[in-house]
Amino acid sequence: MIRVLVVEDDPVAADAHRLYVGRVPGFEVAAVAHSRAEAVRALDRTPVDLLLLDLYLPDGHGLHLLRSLRAAGHSADVIAVTSARDLSVVREGVSLGVVQYVLKPFTFATLRDRLVRYAEFRTAAGEASGQDEVDRALGVLRAPQPNRLPKGLSAPTLEAVTRVLRASDGVTAAATGTELGISRITARRYLEHLVTTGRAVRKPQYGQVGRPELHYRWVTRGH
Repeated sequence: MIRVLVVEDDPVAADAHRLYVGRVPGFEVAAVAHSRAEAVRALDRTPVDLLLLDLYLPDGHGLHLLRSLRAAGHSADVIAVTSARDLSVVREGVSLGVVQYVLKPFTFATLRDRLVRYAEFRTAAGEASGQDEVDRALGVLRAPQPNRLPKGLSAPTLEAVTRVLRASDGVTAAATGTELGISRITARRYLEHLVTTGRAVRKPQYGQVGRPELHYRWVTRGH
């Protein structure tokens, strides 16, 4: 059983992460911490194999916590759960033992994929027969398969719709279609996919006449 410490300052997110981890066979949550100080106390009390670590904590950056843990002799692996996209932070995290990054917001399926891959990586044992076997062991951890899109959706169009959505305070399918040169129906399919995967929300906006129009907004989180 792989014991996990969830470090997340948002109580709602921490509870969700705890539930997610508990749903993956072979994993159990040993403790939950809402700050850097709580994480240190939890690690002093409870041995863990893996930290599910938010990088933005109220009493210090997650990588500062990780640096101090390494200095104190803690060797647990880390999956960073964060909205940080700065590649210099990613590089520093890798040097400190961050084995995976999961960008917020994410679905249970995304986290499950990372945890399953991590568990497979941990089971590798014995002596590699050659470079290919070493590459395969690392590939399990470093190269997760991209999430499959529903039939009829393409990754380039999804990226374009996402770009329009993120640049706006709220946009309709019609406006998205006009900007990208695609039909309103096509734009709506992509926007609905973003809602389904938790990356966008929709809200009806009522005009003076006719049916309400759906406005879509990118989900932003401060952590």
